[in-house]
Amino acid sequence: MKRLAVYCGSASPADGRYVALARDVGRALAERGIGVVYGGGRLGLMGAVASGALEAGGEVIGVIPEALAGPEVANADCTELRVVRSMHERKQAFTDLSDGFLTIPGGVGTMDELWEAVSWSQLGYHAKPIGLLNAFGFYDHLLAFNRHMIEVGFVREAHAHILIAEPDLELLLERMERHVPHRPIFAMKAQDL
Repeated sequence: MKRLAVYCGSASPADGRYVALARDVGRALAERGIGVVYGGGRLGLMGAVASGALEAGGEVIGVIPEALAGPEVANADCTELRVVRSMHERKQAFTDLSDGFLTIPGGVGTMDELWEAVSWSQLGYHAKPIGLLNAFGFYDHLLAFNRHMIEVGFVREAHAHILIAEPDLELLLERMERHVPHRPIFAMKAQDL
């Protein structure tokens, strides 16, 4: 993996562990020679990921929509800052520029990005690893819900392991490196659906 799209919040929670985690993730990726593709902002966890990677000498590509690109939000310190017209273009750029996806704590926008990456993987728009860093148990309920969708039958068995979740970054990255693509819906016959 040469680059990972990192999905995370643009907020800074009162609990300082989250911002520290984001900075550590950025630094760890840079130290492994993995570039960061992210939302292009300088605020919250987004800004912390970028700062951590840049301080460690890593590549950071920010992708931000025009509506958010004002000087108070956009991170001009990025290795490269791409301004796109829409959120859809932003997410397409994340997919095009990265070799996988890494989600750390975040809110609604982070969930949108994560689930779109999972959905696109199920369908066959990409075959890249999708990692979820479950730091501090932040995603325990999300992972339980994902298991519930699998158990009920809304997620096919062939796609049950698309989401790679771990509480430890190093272990998560190792599992993502070993990712083996699944059979996407586009390659299935009607009777398999």
